[in-house]
Amino acid sequence: MEITNIERPDKTLVDKLRAIGTATASDELHRLGIWDSFIQGPISYNPGKAIAGPAITLQFLPIREDVYKDDPLMPPNIQLHRQALFVAEKGDVVVVDARGDLRSGVFGDMMLTYFKGKGGAGIVVDGAIRDYTNAKSLDLPMWLKGVTPNYHTQTSIFPNAVNVPIACGDTLVNPGDIIVADDDGVVVVPITLAEKVAEASSGHSQWEIFAREKLMSGGELSEFYPINAWSSETHKEYEDWLNK
Repeated sequence: MEITNIERPDKTLVDKLRAIGTATASDELHRLGIWDSFIQGPISYNPGKAIAGPAITLQFLPIREDVYKDDPLMPPNIQLHRQALFVAEKGDVVVVDARGDLRSGVFGDMMLTYFKGKGGAGIVVDGAIRDYTNAKSLDLPMWLKGVTPNYHTQTSIFPNAVNVPIACGDTLVNPGDIIVADDDGVVVVPITLAEKVAEASSGHSQWEIFAREKLMSGGELSEFYPINAWSSETHKEYEDWLNK
């Protein structure tokens, strides 16, 4: 099976999206007409990590024996789930539609070690991995639904395609879309909107810092949050704060 690689965005754009985080990215996407960009289900298995990077996608389907028969002795070079890691480059995020299955371990610690060694940014799996005891020591950012002792085709799903559109947590992910992930979860930024999201969010973090400072010092919530509630006096105070 021929696997199409992705076009990777400029690193500066990826860094901007990582800095704004999932909450701001989700908010700005909503303003741009994308109502729900959140991948529901996978959560951070090593809290405190924040990543962004282009998506390498891996699709699993239910096993049907006339299409796929499990064979643990299949040569490694044609095991399709490995191909997602083979085509990945530094900074990529591997995103897996594993159908929410918690019985099949999509990757184990050896494959994740390989991916970490290539400079992979992290993984998002709507399903499970195995060998978690060793995998967590890699310090590789991982958003998962769970863990399991089973290998990837031991139960009822099989890897069907790499770098095709997938539904991860019932959210569309196209190959090359930018994944933003942190402790709030995972958000998909369509590559066609990534520049707009980054541009619209450029001042967001600054006004949030200002508002937090004011609220922490006893300011009224209605006066400082949200920004569209600001009076002209508050806007002037903010401008003065920026110019300090």
